[in-house]
Amino acid sequence: MGRLTTHILDTAHGCPAAGVAINLYRLDGSARELLAQQISNGDGRCDAPLLAGDSMRVGVYELEFAIGDYFVARGLELPRPAFVDRVLLRFGISDANAHYHVPLLASPYSYSTYRGS
Repeated sequence: MGRLTTHILDTAHGCPAAGVAINLYRLDGSARELLAQQISNGDGRCDAPLLAGDSMRVGVYELEFAIGDYFVARGLELPRPAFVDRVLLRFGISDANAHYHVPLLASPYSYSTYRGS
């Protein structure tokens, strides 16, 4: 059974990023449908998959991470506007029966991602 998971690592502090607001969207042409909203837990992960079972479909998706709010909550003084505020990751799901793990590694000035396992 396919599923979509994520986690966030705070590379500025060397720890999981807890308390990050995450939105998941499905894209269909110019339409953008909100599918899920979660907050990362103490391990920087969601307590449940963002998608699983019948909700897992082939298509284009976006994960939106409110990482700027996270760094402000940690007490960092960021420039206004912040260099990295909302991170949008657009990716495709080509196999609805596979596990897609999309982590975010972030600091106030950079981020990266990859397809994990």
